[in-house]
Amino acid sequence: MYIVAIGWLYVVVLMALAETNLVAGAMTLLFYGVLPVGLLLWINGSKVRRKRRLLADQRARDGNRGDPEPDQ
Repeated sequence: MYIVAIGWLYVVVLMALAETNLVAGAMTLLFYGVLPVGLLLWINGSKVRRKRRLLADQRARDGNRGDPEPDQ
């Protein structure tokens, strides 16, 4: 998934560099690049966040018996 985001940001940076003025380039970078990629990565990361929250809830219920941290 990250390779798609990196490729898209590369294309958007080139689009922003081709704009006629600085403001248009900044808006292109923001609205075509940063915001959509940020939203995409946030949505795709929801499964990981949910698992972490459930694991933390389970540890709180179990009283955190000194179990070692799982590798990530």
